[in-house]
Amino acid sequence: MSEISQIQLIKEYFQQRPNKEISHPEVVDYVTAKYKKLTKKVFRDPDRAIRSLHQQGFLVKVKTGVYLYDPKLVTSKNAENFSEKQKKYILERDNFRCAVCGKGKAEGMELHIDHIKPRDKGGKATLENGQILCSQHNFLKKNLNQTESGKKMFINLYNLAKTSGDKKLIEFTKQILKTYEKYEINGHIDWNE
Repeated sequence: MSEISQIQLIKEYFQQRPNKEISHPEVVDYVTAKYKKLTKKVFRDPDRAIRSLHQQGFLVKVKTGVYLYDPKLVTSKNAENFSEKQKKYILERDNFRCAVCGKGKAEGMELHIDHIKPRDKGGKATLENGQILCSQHNFLKKNLNQTESGKKMFINLYNLAKTSGDKKLIEFTKQILKTYEKYEINGHIDWNE
């Protein structure tokens, strides 16, 4: 048998268990033992390999430390990139402006076409699921989920409205932030009236 790669071993593990939610430790324990047995070498960083497969779209991250392999999502991943025609339409539809900050090409911003519901969570490349984000907010979204970045944006807007004394904007942002609390969304992000 030719030497198996570490990534291939993880792929095979998931492919043999399609659509099953698998915890990180379960995968790591199996592949490190199997790799040692097959090659007599140590699997140095299985965590990084699993994250890499998720970033490539091979695995779906269900929640922290839990992944699954869905063959339908993997085979259709390339179809979930926006076409050039879709990108052009979204840019024109949204006036070449970031959905979060409103800045655009006129302000020298680099613009990205973003999946509102991320691809790795099943988001499709449809016009309804497309939005423009500047590079800064696209980066932020990748590090926070959409509701977290939205709540932080409304907290900043609320504080700005208080500073400027804009009563209408204060009330608007307060109602939005109370809706986050009502539905217990992102309670770990503090907001004080």
